[in-house]
Amino acid sequence: MVDYPMADDQLSMAFAALADPTRRAILARLARGEATVNELPGPFDITVQGISKHLKVLEHTGLITRGRDAQYRPCRFESAPLEPAIDWIERHRQVWKERFDQLEQHLRDIQRPQKETGQ
Repeated sequence: MVDYPMADDQLSMAFAALADPTRRAILARLARGEATVNELPGPFDITVQGISKHLKVLEHTGLITRGRDAQYRPCRFESAPLEPAIDWIERHRQVWKERFDQLEQHLRDIQRPQKETGQ
């Protein structure tokens, strides 16, 4: 197996963090409100240690923060690091939308002469 180095830019880190379905589910859960590490494994078939590993990735990317109130360490979803990913997706979505619109118009243009000549 080839080991590729992980890019350190925010966009690459956000996409890498979001690539895992468990991390996406954790973020979805935290978007509803903060939770501790011990509260998170409930809906997942994963250990507290497994959740902790996912939380470290999410924390490294800035997608979550961990508070500290004595022994209570709630995790909170942070949406700001998603902005570069949202911007990137939107830019590329717009490019592809324009390309598909051009293709649709081209298909109409090439079909029009066939309909006019009865072919």
